Amino acid sequence: MRTGLGMPADEIGKVFREWNKTELESFLIEITADILEFKDPAGGFLVDQIKDTAGQKGTGKWTAIESVELGMPVTLIGESVFARCLSALKEERVSAAQQLKGPENPFSGNKEEFIEAIRKALYASKIVSYAQGYMMFREAAKERNWGQLNYGGIALMWRGGCIIRSAFLGKIKEAFDTNPNLVNLLLDDFFKTAMDDCNGAWRQVVSQGCLLGVPLPTFSTALAFYDGYRQPNLPANLLQAQRDYFGAHTYERLDAPGKFVHTNWTGRGGNVASTTYST
Repeated sequence: MRTGLGMPADEIGKVFREWNKTELESFLIEITADILEFKDPAGGFLVDQIKDTAGQKGTGKWTAIESVELGMPVTLIGESVFARCLSALKEERVSAAQQLKGPENPFSGNKEEFIEAIRKALYASKIVSYAQGYMMFREAAKERNWGQLNYGGIALMWRGGCIIRSAFLGKIKEAFDTNPNLVNLLLDDFFKTAMDDCNGAWRQVVSQGCLLGVPLPTFSTALAFYDGYRQPNLPANLLQAQRDYFGAHTYERLDAPGKFVHTNWTGRGGNVASTTYST
């Protein structure tokens, strides 16, 4: 909204305040409105006087590391950590801004309609983030023999007092109350309907961000995950062939499930396969 639509801080704050009356109601939306409307005693808005280099205590980094260890694609938290790392490169960014070219055309659509599209994109991305978190919980429980976690109870715990508390945590509880063995939050009827409703707007925002040269790291990675998750076939078959070509890591044939084989792709590499394999 600031970079693409040229909106001042207080106008964006009013948008967040309205969003907090919708399904986006949450602690972070609420405080963001307060921050954006807070005036600097020296004039203007305080947020505009804060250096754009984000700090971090390590919680996001620990989560990203744990997700990789578990083999779970918790992409939004990972991308959020990397965005903070990029923000810390302030001097490099200032220099790069003078040298690297990007789009220069201003936004030309309907402003109010696009703001509503941003709201839907945020909602969809937020749902994906929670879905990824629960995927990580499920895999951790499996790997560490924790048994059946009370996933609905976890949602209520967050709602009771946490920076990620939000109105739709109750819907998460309902989803797991209805089906304690729910494989993924995205497959619950309520969240499937929500994602269907947001789909077009979400894609519009991500594509418009690209056209305007505005980075949207979490919106775009959430959409990429969503599209990847709903694909019955991904190009990982080519990746497996490449791994077998350069490292003899073997691959599993579709016509022989559970059997891993190596191909001598060049006729010169021999038939010895790698001794380790991890799926």
